[in-house]
Amino acid sequence: MWVRQRSLRWMNNLSPVQLIVLFYGTAAITACILLGLPVAHKEGVSLSLVDLIFTAVSAVSVTGLTVVPTAETFSVTGIFLLAAVLQFGGIGIMTLGTFIWIVLGKKIGLRERRLIMTDQNQTHFQGMVRLIKQILFMILAIELVGFFILGTYYLQYFPTWQEAYFQGFFASISATTNGGFDITGQSLIPFQDDYFVQFVHIVLIILGAIGFPVLIEVRDYLFSSVEERRFMRFSLFTKLTTVTFLVLVIVGTLVIVLLEFNHYFAGRSWHEIIFYSLFQSVTTRSAGLSTMDVSQFTEQTQFIMSALMFIGASPSSVGGGIRTTSFALVIIFLLTFARGKQRIHIFGREVHDEDLIKAVVVSIMAVITCFIGVVILTIVEPFKLIEIIFEVSSAFGTTGLSMGITSELTSISKFVLVSLMFIGRIGILSFLFTFKKDKKSGRYHYPTERIIIG
Repeated sequence: MWVRQRSLRWMNNLSPVQLIVLFYGTAAITACILLGLPVAHKEGVSLSLVDLIFTAVSAVSVTGLTVVPTAETFSVTGIFLLAAVLQFGGIGIMTLGTFIWIVLGKKIGLRERRLIMTDQNQTHFQGMVRLIKQILFMILAIELVGFFILGTYYLQYFPTWQEAYFQGFFASISATTNGGFDITGQSLIPFQDDYFVQFVHIVLIILGAIGFPVLIEVRDYLFSSVEERRFMRFSLFTKLTTVTFLVLVIVGTLVIVLLEFNHYFAGRSWHEIIFYSLFQSVTTRSAGLSTMDVSQFTEQTQFIMSALMFIGASPSSVGGGIRTTSFALVIIFLLTFARGKQRIHIFGREVHDEDLIKAVVVSIMAVITCFIGVVILTIVEPFKLIEIIFEVSSAFGTTGLSMGITSELTSISKFVLVSLMFIGRIGILSFLFTFKKDKKSGRYHYPTERIIIG
């Protein structure tokens, strides 16, 4: 009893950010235990502790980097457990936790609402529980539709309906949560000539990565009357996120087409080139599924894909990275500063200084974090620099794409990637705020002095 009270007091002293980090850490440990159960493995297969930790964190962070072949390692029970972990990590700990509280009839207090706000990167307390219900319903609905479509379509590929729908079940969850895991053994390479399968995956990936607030606003718009639409206005977040997301997808597609036209795509038809490039551009947002062997691309393409993975998905989504809004704000700030202007205006709105500072801090700290990861891996690994940069960017962006070196990494490198996957999922700001101590700000200011720059 005394230990329990002491533990509760200790947790009450933690900030919402610290609690979120603690919860995700606990989720990773729980996933490690579940995936380590004998019933989760195929007969005669066992995982080392390092590989088990790597797989668990990869699943909780919905990254998809693997050191063991999923289909050959895990049993049917293990794959269901893996799907559950992907669901847990993708939708968010507080989302599912709040849903369980609601089902149990528990009251969602102020502290719980603050945790939800932190987990979902929201700025207001109002409507947190309603937001959670909307997110959960929307994601489950998307996954259910994806499962039905893919499962039915897979009947032509697999000998039994059970196997077809099992593949559709896992593929729908993995794509929607941008998990990147697959149970085919070759990602989507077996379906590289099937545009329908690729298109369904593209839609699921985008719906999971573009951000829950965007989906909610678009849904409200589509289901409103013509009269109501006249008075509806999309938020700045939705506008900036959607435009940035689409620009990154389009630019990524065009760059891959140009760089691989006379290399990997040599001899292919124009529609194959465009569709393959589109899929690879979309999957770098945070999905990690692939229809091609990216190790065969030119180094220039691999570097561009690394940059796209580093940017990652949108805030309040299933993905990681610095997030699309941070990237957009930094680019707009640089352009604005170059023109000699002081204020940033986007879509008729002025960006708050605090948001701009956060975007710059996130970007700089992410570069430093990934740089440290690259340096460590270059010291302990014999692989080429571009392969290491690609792997580090994939881990931080919780993408899961790899050039085939993940399973060959040393334990030190695996733990570096585990750290990057964890930081990429919770967000670099949340990671930094974990070490923040609450201190009362002083009522005094030191004298200001200018510093020569440049």
